[in-house]
Amino acid sequence: MADTNIHPKHKIDRQRRFSVAPMLDWTDRHCRYFYRLLSKQTLLYTEMVTTGAIIYGKGDYLGFNDEEHPVALQLGGSNPEDMTKCTVKAQEMGYDEVNINVGCPSDRVKNGQFGACLMAEPATVAECVEQMQASVDIPVTVKSRIGIDEMDEYEDLTRFIETVAAAGCRHFVVHARKAWLQGLSPKENREIPPLKYDRVYQLKQQFPELNIVINGGVKTMAEVQDHLQYTDGVMMGREIYSNPYFLTQVDSQLFNINDAPTIERDTVVAQMQDYTAKHVANGGKVWHVARHILGLYQGEPASRVWRRFLSQNAIGVDAKPEVLLQALEAMYAAREKILPREEYLAQQRGE
Repeated sequence: MADTNIHPKHKIDRQRRFSVAPMLDWTDRHCRYFYRLLSKQTLLYTEMVTTGAIIYGKGDYLGFNDEEHPVALQLGGSNPEDMTKCTVKAQEMGYDEVNINVGCPSDRVKNGQFGACLMAEPATVAECVEQMQASVDIPVTVKSRIGIDEMDEYEDLTRFIETVAAAGCRHFVVHARKAWLQGLSPKENREIPPLKYDRVYQLKQQFPELNIVINGGVKTMAEVQDHLQYTDGVMMGREIYSNPYFLTQVDSQLFNINDAPTIERDTVVAQMQDYTAKHVANGGKVWHVARHILGLYQGEPASRVWRRFLSQNAIGVDAKPEVLLQALEAMYAAREKILPREEYLAQQRGE
């Protein structure tokens, strides 16, 4: 964690250099615990949680593991009073940041008057920011698109940024695609509108005093390093979910921390089995956890066996935590037929 002498509003500025995107139905507390094993420095975001769920829901929508820090709550809403109430609660719970969702284009979000449609209402977002930030010590940040529908000129984007920044927001995550609120599904909105990284770079040039993090379509460490020449941070999403072991590069290559050895995949499995056992003992299901680690061995020999074994055996009320190690054993048995273990280890050593 950051130096305790740093003001709480700035203590996670460094971690914004690299973050994992809030992904609905994916980045829950089990997923984030898993990611924290792989990187100690990466800033983690919750999946979006609505103000209605927090205020009126009966579920544990704000629960997280202490090991997840630094962790930010992504909040969906547009009523300043409700947003403030939830932000105060998030600080009381121990979150390091609250991020306002101004980027999600789904129908559910539009109907609730939050998400990407709020790019057309910068004054509303600014009012939320002002009231939220006045009530807490943790940072209130915004995640947006570069535009929506026909409101997608650079001037529209800067007008939004200027208005929200004037209310006290210093940190913006910008998905470098516009969103079509009509005609495209959320999935299509993540792929069809073209990426315009230059607009995010231009934002940083125009507003050097703001912390600007870029998001959208990033897949490799080389791309991350390139974006960092023009922005303050990079956020990755789907690529991390499909290839989570990518995170083991982050601490050394982006935060210059080289004194801790990279955790081995097999060690991660053992630790996740212990975590899963505790989750099951508390009434949870194995699949709640196992579904997030299917990509752990991506690119490794017989990784399909790992994914298939978990997908077939970690589902259902009778699944036991031991299924994680059983999947590992099945993968190694299949790998031995493809590539003997000693030969595989020699390859890993570069021999």
